[in-house]
Amino acid sequence: MLLVLLLIAVAPDWVPARWQSSDPKSLELVSRTPINCLLLEQPNWSADFAKAAAARGIVTLGIVHPGADAIELARRPASIGMTGVVLEGDFDPKVRAALADSRILTIELPTRARMRFDDATALVVGSDQGLWPGIQIEENGAVKSAPSGAPWIDTNTGFLRFVRAYTGKSVWIANVPPAKMVLPVNRYLQAIGDATIAGAHWVVALDEDFNRRLLAHEPHALADWMRIGTTLSYYESHKEWKSMTPHGQLAVVEDVSSGALLSGGILDMIAVKHAPVQPVPNPKLSDAEMKNAKMAVDVDPSALTPPQRDVLKKFTRAGGTLLSAPPGWTFPMPKTGEITIGKDDFKKLDEIWKEVNGMMGRTNLGARLFNVSSMLSNLVGTPDGKRLALHLVNYTDFPVESITAHVLGTYTHARMYAPGAEPKDLPVYKVEEGTGVDIDKVDVLATVVFE
Repeated sequence: MLLVLLLIAVAPDWVPARWQSSDPKSLELVSRTPINCLLLEQPNWSADFAKAAAARGIVTLGIVHPGADAIELARRPASIGMTGVVLEGDFDPKVRAALADSRILTIELPTRARMRFDDATALVVGSDQGLWPGIQIEENGAVKSAPSGAPWIDTNTGFLRFVRAYTGKSVWIANVPPAKMVLPVNRYLQAIGDATIAGAHWVVALDEDFNRRLLAHEPHALADWMRIGTTLSYYESHKEWKSMTPHGQLAVVEDVSSGALLSGGILDMIAVKHAPVQPVPNPKLSDAEMKNAKMAVDVDPSALTPPQRDVLKKFTRAGGTLLSAPPGWTFPMPKTGEITIGKDDFKKLDEIWKEVNGMMGRTNLGARLFNVSSMLSNLVGTPDGKRLALHLVNYTDFPVESITAHVLGTYTHARMYAPGAEPKDLPVYKVEEGTGVDIDKVDVLATVVFE
């Protein structure tokens, strides 16, 4: 029991990855990275591997998929010395209950539609469903455009930011690379950044070709693996960024019932415009949540309770600007297997986006960025606003140069961080809205800290 309690205490520090080997010698590759939690499919469950991993301080979790023998199968990892199990997919509640009675350490990664935010005992809140991050290319080779006019970026950030706002627990997204594709290493770095700038963990997963070459210790694969490790180390060495909260003056009030679990919604559209935004799940709506907002979007007014409506009334009476979606305008709950908005809902999104974009105008709601059409950003800060972190992810295959950022407030120092690079001080200058900096180049990932 003491061991279980200890594991629960350190679970937020787990850096997870899927691992496709049962050879204890392969753990040497893991030890070169911050990865300390391995998810293994049944063919790779091994007592020798679990023992060797434990000796290195690495957690091992057996992946179990839905099936008639799920309960029996889920009890096997613990019997051979593994740390616990991951229930990947949607399970009968009886399976969860049986494992709880057995006190087997269990993490659930269901479909988005079956995520449970009310489980106080959960170590992790997450899903195995996600988009593979990147700029979406149409069949003719052209770049698809979003309603905002910017390139359409497949991203999980809107979904993850909502989940992070809903729960204080560690958040995992366990999507895997597209099948039968060999991906360049930058695509893995983008996947890490896409999750991490939203305060979540992507469960690292390699394509079959990469995994084969890595286990064979091919030099190019080892070099790419080290870049992945360097990127994970970069974010793990700045854990204070994860404790920061969304810093901006725009709030989006939405819930599971109004499309918050679908990618490509309002949060993602606003993110493409690089306007800092604070997701506010309906159950979390309060005066305290809205105290820093000057503008708000209510995605589904009909879903609010009378006390929640009173909060928004107080917000507008205090001078806040509120945009409410038209009556009957809403996204459906995601169905099993569904993670993006449908074509009809996309048309709805296009309509409301015009209203949202018009409300925001050219106002600086926390930060304004220039020359970043192929990037996403997230601005977070300490509660007192004295320290900000501006996260940047470049979704192209080439560096982006000559970036400018304007943040609200007066800051005297700015420093840029990037994986594998020495921190670089950036000259700050006054702008009408506050403080500006110029960034020469971003390869894949970067963070600018203002103080």
